[in-house]
Amino acid sequence: MLDKVFYTSVLVSDQDKALDFYTNVLGLEKRVENPTPDGPRFLTVGVEGDDFQLVLWPGTPGQAEPAMGRPPASITIETHDCRKTVEELKSRGVEFVSDVLEFPWGYVAQFQDPDGNRLQIRQGR
Repeated sequence: MLDKVFYTSVLVSDQDKALDFYTNVLGLEKRVENPTPDGPRFLTVGVEGDDFQLVLWPGTPGQAEPAMGRPPASITIETHDCRKTVEELKSRGVEFVSDVLEFPWGYVAQFQDPDGNRLQIRQGR
């Protein structure tokens, strides 16, 4: 009946600033930019080769209940080498809010976008 999740929204304070972060800093590609009749544009980004998209939508990021002493990530991006990706993103100015954390299933490291949305990169075993 259902095939796949196609997109989800990330609430951002400034669509242009968010687009710059997600494309020029994280390396995602811009997918769609369409005006809406009454204001903000429908703006999406995604990982090259993956159909899934993030909608960069104006709004105020919410507050989630913390887990393990910190809020959970709203977005998780898979990588083949968590530590190498952390170093690459740090060189682009990304500030991580956690070290690389090791779990039985793999590794994660969390960071925030300019609006405080919590993201993480994940490497499975």
